[in-house]
Amino acid sequence: MTTLDTDFANGLLDSAVPPCLSLYQPTHRKHPDNQQDPIRFKNLVSTMETSLRLHHSAKEIQPLLEPFFALADDHEFWTHSLDGLAVLGSTGFFRVYKLQQTVAELVVVADSFHVKPLLRVMQSADRYQILGVSRKEFRLYEGNRDVLDEISFASDAEQNADEGEASSSESHDTVAALGDAAGSKLPNRYGYSGKESGVDIDAERFFRSVDKQILEHHSHASGLPLILATLPENRAHFHHISHNPLLLEEGIDVYPDTVPMDELRKRAWQVVEPHTLARMAAQLDAFGAAHSNALGDDKLADVAAAIVAGRVGTLLIEGDREIPGRDLPLLSSQGYHRARRCKERWCVRKRLAPHPPARRRQPLNCNARRLQVASRLRPRLKTTRISPV
Repeated sequence: MTTLDTDFANGLLDSAVPPCLSLYQPTHRKHPDNQQDPIRFKNLVSTMETSLRLHHSAKEIQPLLEPFFALADDHEFWTHSLDGLAVLGSTGFFRVYKLQQTVAELVVVADSFHVKPLLRVMQSADRYQILGVSRKEFRLYEGNRDVLDEISFASDAEQNADEGEASSSESHDTVAALGDAAGSKLPNRYGYSGKESGVDIDAERFFRSVDKQILEHHSHASGLPLILATLPENRAHFHHISHNPLLLEEGIDVYPDTVPMDELRKRAWQVVEPHTLARMAAQLDAFGAAHSNALGDDKLADVAAAIVAGRVGTLLIEGDREIPGRDLPLLSSQGYHRARRCKERWCVRKRLAPHPPARRRQPLNCNARRLQVASRLRPRLKTTRISPV
């Protein structure tokens, strides 16, 4: 399953062929509110088609809008909506993202995708994931302080986990048979004596497989804190074998299937809220320290230039604030370096002279040039003054 975090991490949204179509709309989870969602979607697609007809022929428009029309007629899709929807399409590219946050209705046809609403969703400070693990199965959830939804696993991840569980059982049977045949007294810490130790071996191998799949297919791409939801007897065991740096020490001492979804969300938020507040406070303190040492800035033009130069480590953006304007040539690499060179020359001139450089004189016409020559010669002429008799 393709996720928004994976597409951003792979840079797929930056390499689309124009025209790029971006559609956003709020959706509803429950009936009867969700019945209006496909109707509003079709209206937005019609608006998109009208915009495309201004610069493209019908032959070019048809393959671009075919996936949008197919999605509008997918009844199964609209019966399982979340709180928002983002649909991006271009030549040979089509992505649908169900969002856990509502978004405003918006249609954009441009040379690149409009991803500002997606950036806000991805970089929201209150997002987290929950990994529910038992000794036979596992589940993954993603949510925030308001909602929580289960994530569908990629087919290869499920297959590898199942193979890991099967191989663990085979390995246990082989090792147990060898131990019985030899009749030797092997150390209990390796799990070679007794049925209970064999179960521990199977659980450890299964936990390792789950940890690997979650880290490779989800945590690397999302970067979200991971909360472990499992029985107390499994918690220490899983933490011991886990290599996931995003796994929090605190967890939930129940398996997700045993509690309602809303109760699971409340318990998860109690775990993640202190980490969220601490992370936000640390970022604000880091900006204050950087600003005092001339390593941080809050002026839009200077921040834009620093972004183009690759000198920004963390960018903090105020929510619900929009500054009207348009992209300048400064935001291109060539434009930035050209402006940078001009600024450096001006700084040199400013250090050499207290005033800005004088303007270059405009060329004079013939009459003005004669007057200028005459004014230069006038002081050199000798004048004779005649006194009256």
